[in-house]
Amino acid sequence: MKKIIIIALMALVISPIFAQELTLHDFTVETIDGDEIDLSDFKGKKVLVVNTASKCGMTPQYEDLQKLYEKYGSGDFVIIGFPANNFMKQEPGSNSEIKQFCTSEYNVTFPMMAKISVKGDDIHPLYAWLTQKEQNGKMDSKVKWNFQKYLIDESGNLVDIAYPKTNPLDDKIIDWIKN
Repeated sequence: MKKIIIIALMALVISPIFAQELTLHDFTVETIDGDEIDLSDFKGKKVLVVNTASKCGMTPQYEDLQKLYEKYGSGDFVIIGFPANNFMKQEPGSNSEIKQFCTSEYNVTFPMMAKISVKGDDIHPLYAWLTQKEQNGKMDSKVKWNFQKYLIDESGNLVDIAYPKTNPLDDKIIDWIKN
């Protein structure tokens, strides 16, 4: 019996060492133009992942996201937008309509991806990773609304969350980018 307990304890201690934790860099996603992009292309950069919507009270955050990208996006920082229609159907458009809206209304130049689901039975694998501690190794979270921001470090690890009402130019985000 003692041997069984020792073996079980050793398995509990050793198994996390051999478990491979996923990072942002393990995912491939579709761009808003229909191309595939490997998120490992962003190795060495801090990444702000944000779910977006065109018909939301927080849609004007696109303006501050773009300002943030213009100020810090030339080097080791990037914003990646993921349109989603999960909250009161506030992103009803097609990918081409969303792209047209973002560029004409807010001059968005940061990378925008194809529309996905950020919660529910059809949650995109990237958002399953972002929201489940067993996958990201950091924390469980729930996407509360449009414009929730996930802060990812240069190695592709989830660092923190900025909830929807947090302005993209908030000190929390700026300090994270700068440090």
